[in-house]
Amino acid sequence: MTVESSTRLLDPLRSTLASFVSPIYIVAESPYLLSDAVGNVISTRDQLVAENQVLERRVLELSQISQQYLALKAENDRMRALLGSQARLPYEVLVAELVGVIPDPTTFQIIIDKGADSGIRQGQAVLDEHGLFGQVVEVGGFTSRVILITDRDHAVPVRINRNGVRSVAGGTGERDFLELENVSITADIVEGDIVETSGLGGRFPPGYPVGTVSSVVIEPTSAYAQVLVRPTAQLDQSHHVLVIFKPDPASEAESAAEDDGAQVEAELEADEADEADSGAVGAVS
Repeated sequence: MTVESSTRLLDPLRSTLASFVSPIYIVAESPYLLSDAVGNVISTRDQLVAENQVLERRVLELSQISQQYLALKAENDRMRALLGSQARLPYEVLVAELVGVIPDPTTFQIIIDKGADSGIRQGQAVLDEHGLFGQVVEVGGFTSRVILITDRDHAVPVRINRNGVRSVAGGTGERDFLELENVSITADIVEGDIVETSGLGGRFPPGYPVGTVSSVVIEPTSAYAQVLVRPTAQLDQSHHVLVIFKPDPASEAESAAEDDGAQVEAELEADEADEADSGAVGAVS
């Protein structure tokens, strides 16, 4: 041992033996190294799967939040437009929400969440933010039934905004079209004309948009033209509507009479005051 430590004569032999023994060590250690590597791979894969599941769940949560935000934003935009329409209307109105659809393929009717308790009456006109929507045909305690303008049983007196040509727009039973009834082939109506309520009959106030003329067809053998109108109102999309409270003609007349009476009374009081002033001036003189 002393000779080896002082002379290092066995170093070459030791190096040679180490070269032969190293592969044996590697082979002996390989199962342990392989198991560690496989364990790390499996652990990493499980961790990645777990993280992926967490991320997928988070994406779904964010997607739900995003959809709710978009729905709320769309509803907010519709309400803003509806309130804007309300601000432009000359009559008192009530905002109502669509809560049901009549399940009958032969009719177009809906249910709104306002009824007799809110002062709703049969025959009131109903609008959305774009135009005439329909008419109240049945009133319950807390809900009402509204017939859409495209229903076969509905008709509204209208006029062409451009020149005042009058007609009646009747429902066709198709959600996208109305038809002007008994239009003469000589009538000045062209595609693109705006159709609005005429106010005749007193049921619908005048000047509300009903639709736009989409086609005018004249048959050589017919005395009337076929005029189709595309509704302005979004009949299959609107969730909120405006119910119009048009003053009753009797109440309007009574109010006008009261105003006239008040005006006459005011004029009489003014005349009496003038006479009193004139008398006072004469006495002083």
